[in-house]
This record gives sequence, C-alpha cells and structure tokens, in this order.
Amino acid sequence: MSGSEVRQLAVGAAALACIGCAGLSFAQPGSLTAGGAGHLRATAAAATQEATQEASLLAGGGAAVGSSGLAALAAIGAAGCASLASASKTARRATAVKKKGVRVVEGKEIPWNLFMPKAPYKGSVISNETITTKTPLVNWETTHTIMRHDKKVPYVEGQSIGIIAPGPDKKGETPAKIRLYSIASSACGDDETYETVSLCVKRVLEVEGRGWCEYSNVEPGTDKEFPDAKKVYRGVCSSHICDLKAGDDVLITGPTGAEMLLPSENDANIIMLATGTGIAPFRSFLRKLFHDKATRGFDGLAWLFLGVPYSNSLLYDEEWKKMQSEYPGQFRYDYAVSDEMLNKEGNKMWVQHKVMEFSDEIWPMLKDPKTHMYMCGLKGMESGLREAFEPYAEKEGLEWPALVKQWKKAKRYHVEVY
Repeated sequence: MSGSEVRQLAVGAAALACIGCAGLSFAQPGSLTAGGAGHLRATAAAATQEATQEASLLAGGGAAVGSSGLAALAAIGAAGCASLASASKTARRATAVKKKGVRVVEGKEIPWNLFMPKAPYKGSVISNETITTKTPLVNWETTHTIMRHDKKVPYVEGQSIGIIAPGPDKKGETPAKIRLYSIASSACGDDETYETVSLCVKRVLEVEGRGWCEYSNVEPGTDKEFPDAKKVYRGVCSSHICDLKAGDDVLITGPTGAEMLLPSENDANIIMLATGTGIAPFRSFLRKLFHDKATRGFDGLAWLFLGVPYSNSLLYDEEWKKMQSEYPGQFRYDYAVSDEMLNKEGNKMWVQHKVMEFSDEIWPMLKDPKTHMYMCGLKGMESGLREAFEPYAEKEGLEWPALVKQWKKAKRYHVEVY
C-alpha cells in the first residue's frame, strides 16, 4: 500500500470515529450526561490513536512524518467531537431553567401560583365591610375584605387568588376546596404598601320559595334567618369570607389568571362590562389608572358599564363618581339597574341595554386596534354584546363570530363569565 493510500485510510478512520461520536450525540437529544460526554471524548481519543498507529505500521518509517499530520487531523476531529458533547450539555442546561412562581405572558413575567392548596399562605384580615344595603333579594349582601399578605403574595391587576374555607363543603370535604376570587385591589393594595389584597365577595344564599334553590346544606328549621324554609343553601367559602373579622387568619393560594390583564399600551381604550361582583377586576384596573400615586400615567379612555338588580347593590359607586369628576376626559361611568330602570322597549334594563344607548360611539372604538373589551360577571353578557353590535357588523358586511375571533387573536377581547 502506498503512503498516499495509508494517509487516506487514517484520515477516514479518524473522521469516522468523530462522526460516530456526533451521531451518538444527536441520536438521543437531551440524554447526554456528564459521564456520557466524557465517554465520547475518550472514544474519539482512542480512535485517533488507533488510526495514527495503523498509519505508522502500514507506511513504515517513510510514513512517519505523514502519520504525524494525520494524528493532528484526527486530534482536531476529536476536539470537535468533545466540543459538540460539551455544547449539547450546555444547551440542555439552559432549556431546563424555569422560574418557580412565575409565568411569562406577552413577554412579561407575572407572579403565578406562589402558594398552592396543599401549602397556602396564612394571611390575616385587616377589615371586612358590607358595602351593600338590604334589597328584596335574599342574597343582597356583598363585602369588601382587605387582607394582609406581607408582600408574600404579589399579584398584578386582573389576577385572582384562592381562598380555603375550613369547610365542610357540600361534598363533606374538610377543609373545603379552594374558591377563586377576582382581586379587587391594584397591585399595591388599597393602602398602596404592596402588603395587602382586597376581595369583593357576595354571600351566596339560596332559600326555597325565595328564588332558585337546588341544594340545601342547613338542617330544616335550624337556619336563624329562615327557620321556616325547607331548603336553605349557604355558600361555604363566600359565607366564610363575609363572616371574617379583623385579626382572623385566612388561607390564600395563587395568584393566578392571565385572561383579564391590562393592556401594556398607555393610550389604549378600555371598555369594561360588569355585573355584580364582576366589578372586582375593573376596580383593580381603575385604582391603578386613576388612583395610585405610583402608577398614574394613563393617556387613553376607560369606560365602565355596571349592571346590578337594585340601586342599593351598586358597588363602589362613590369611587367611580369621584374618578369621573377628576378625570372627565378619560373616565366614563354608566350603570343599569335592572329592577328599577327600563330600556327603550319598556323592559328591564340590563347592562347591554345601557351599552346600546352609546353604540354609535362604541362601535368605532371596537374597530380601533387600540381598544380592549372586557366582560366579567354573568354569562349572558357575551350574548348581550352581540345583541348590541351585530347589526352594526352586518351593515359593514362583517360576521360577528369572525369578528370576535379576530379580536381574540389580537388579544383585545377578554371574557371571564360564569
């Protein structure tokens, strides 16, 4: 065999050894351990040495200089193989990094499930105030509850937290399963210290003969308020929250939720439709936009529509009126009181009917890419919005479902209904 052939054979052997190492790396992505990388480096080195020895033996003394060159080439290949193994290991390390308690939404990190049902945070109640007055409805009571979390449960506007009641719940479980509630305070809390969180909670109460009542969790004749009722259901978690007193402990989970987050643009238009306690996330928005000293700087328009059954049920009414007087060009507030107001057809005034009164103004806003539509509360709100604006869409040759799909894709149509 000639020296030239020997050199070709040696080069081929060394190259094949390195290709084999690389093949092992790619054959099982993510499976290469530190030990595996070392093994590949050793394999490459052994292959190089073997190829060089073969070249020397076959070529004899005259091939000594050539085999040195071949050894160098093989060594370069071995180094490449080792580098490949090392790079693969580094890449895997990078992809494995994941922050606990954080989720990335639209390129921004937000707090996420820092506390779970099996390991909740023990906060304490600062105050608990009933913010409605009695109406003909049995479930008239709504409270504003402020809890201290000592900066351990940070959150952003539009998120929710879970509350764990002692129970038993209607399935007999103790403690009860968590119930999620939209946060009613901005990220810095009502006191702007970042140490508190507020909830707006309606006491769930159902009484047979006084409206809907499917279940009962009170022994007949034992309810203090309705002793004659055959069926009484009192919401386990809502009653727990509404009955809390200052100084009481409260078990908190979360935060969670990314559907109702504020847009990042300071000049966005924000249209909000709420029924009852669905006002909670919008209070968090509006406190940030128009109240908190550290976060003012909003240049867009915020328009709130609130629907309630009775005027005694209007939530945070004085807050909204004050904001409206202070920011008349940026904040608008309208409400529908279904059992006290009539729409133009002479029927009960629901929140969508109040929206319809301004539909000529709102329709152009909905088509503006800067506008975000939010709905929180009763499920019928979505069909109400369709009722209000589908005729406008049809006049322009647009289909309402396709339009909503387009808005959702653009992440400017936000719905949290139940």
